[in-house]
Amino acid sequence: MKLSELFYETLHADYVHLDSGADYAISREGDTLYIYFEASDGATDWKNNLDFPAMRKDGSLLLIHRGFLRVFESVRPVVSAVASEREIDSIVISGYSHGGALAVLCYDEVLRLRPDLQGNIVGYGFGAPRVFFGIKTRRLARRFADFTVIRNTDDLVTHLPPRALGYFHVGKLLTVGDRGKYSRIDAHRPENIMRELLAYEKKK
Repeated sequence: MKLSELFYETLHADYVHLDSGADYAISREGDTLYIYFEASDGATDWKNNLDFPAMRKDGSLLLIHRGFLRVFESVRPVVSAVASEREIDSIVISGYSHGGALAVLCYDEVLRLRPDLQGNIVGYGFGAPRVFFGIKTRRLARRFADFTVIRNTDDLVTHLPPRALGYFHVGKLLTVGDRGKYSRIDAHRPENIMRELLAYEKKK
């Protein structure tokens, strides 16, 4: 599936909405599981987005954006149950904006649950903010080797929380679009991300 096609599916999935602010969708095509996370769509989401002091996940040395971790924890039992089904042999995780941050955490959780599928688990965060805090180690880089953050060059959200506060992206960072083409807010709009994804794919 092309990135533009995956982004379209992410935008138009039939989402389940939880009171915590977690909006997720799950589908299957044969032995492949797709897990989607929606962008911010209300005051609860924005409250969580801005709750960015870092905290430690149970059993982990990673320091994580507190608001994103709290939201993901509310949907983790559902994700864990479907990802643990033994007939699944590949998993694709995708999210946009706030949902991109949840996709990062979901990727980490699914990789922990299904080490047998390493190499067949991929994740994508379209216009995703930074999630992890502290020191970006080589071990962490290897763990997220199959996760990609897609940034429309000047997209403000992908630059938050600021690096100056100790936050960083994990995985590969794919930059599309040209600097100065959009304002920092307009660069985050889904129609502009889609436009630049299509242009990127056409060039390839």
